[in-house]
Amino acid sequence: MSDLDELWRFVLQRPIETTELAVAEERLAAGMSSASLLQELATSPEFEHLKRLEDAVAWAGAQRRAGERPRNLEAPPGVDERPVEIAWCLARIQPGERLLDVGYAFAERTYLAALGRLGDVTGVDLVHADVPGVTSVQADLRDLPFRDDEFAAAIAISTLEHVGRDNTQYGLVGESDADSLDAALRELRRVTARLLVTVPTGDGELLPEQAVFRPEEWIERFERAGFVVYEDELYELTPDGWRSVPQLSTGLRYGDRGPGASAVLCAELHPSSIGERIRLAVRDRRYRGDVRRVTG
Repeated sequence: MSDLDELWRFVLQRPIETTELAVAEERLAAGMSSASLLQELATSPEFEHLKRLEDAVAWAGAQRRAGERPRNLEAPPGVDERPVEIAWCLARIQPGERLLDVGYAFAERTYLAALGRLGDVTGVDLVHADVPGVTSVQADLRDLPFRDDEFAAAIAISTLEHVGRDNTQYGLVGESDADSLDAALRELRRVTARLLVTVPTGDGELLPEQAVFRPEEWIERFERAGFVVYEDELYELTPDGWRSVPQLSTGLRYGDRGPGASAVLCAELHPSSIGERIRLAVRDRRYRGDVRRVTG
């Protein structure tokens, strides 16, 4: 048991499940070699997914240390949006920032491990989860127990679309109130100096578990909550994989092209003010060749 559990933890970064243990022991007893079992784990879809996420985290770290704000990220065909979302957001975290992660409890283990290494990180969710290096706070995003401007930055990766929706798949109470998203955005504007957010997008559809708004509707909601869009980028799952696009194809529906979203909007939002809007206007005029907005 202990040797197999160690193998699972080393390769897949999780403990072995009871059924997996029984099957592995049976196969080893029938003559399967340990090397063959290792090869099977290391070529499994689960390991490939883990590798993509670790690659995204490592690359984002290198970009962050170099002070870059990368765009035009890519991921292979047939995979979900996480490699793009995670890399886009983590690359934009600045050293020493006090960080809030929104909806961390059910996030990918690789992402959570990366969060724990960043320093002063707080995670907020409707359920409690123990993550090394992350201070856990159980609270509703629409009523945050934090002071005004308590955080230098916040990250919300594929979280906002679930606010006010049916979250029973996570063991939570089901809701159907897309308008409560506005309250969550206003709370985030109150507690953080900037928000890095990724959300599914497409033609627009209200699913039981999430809201998938069109890009312009997401932007309208951000601005209505008092944010200004500092930077954004659209990604679409094409036959060649995830690619940055100036505008989305028509007819995009959630789950039609892969295991998750067919398109995502990545954005950095700042609290709106006259000074912030002037800074953005000066930046856009000075660096006309360096496109940082695709929705405006």
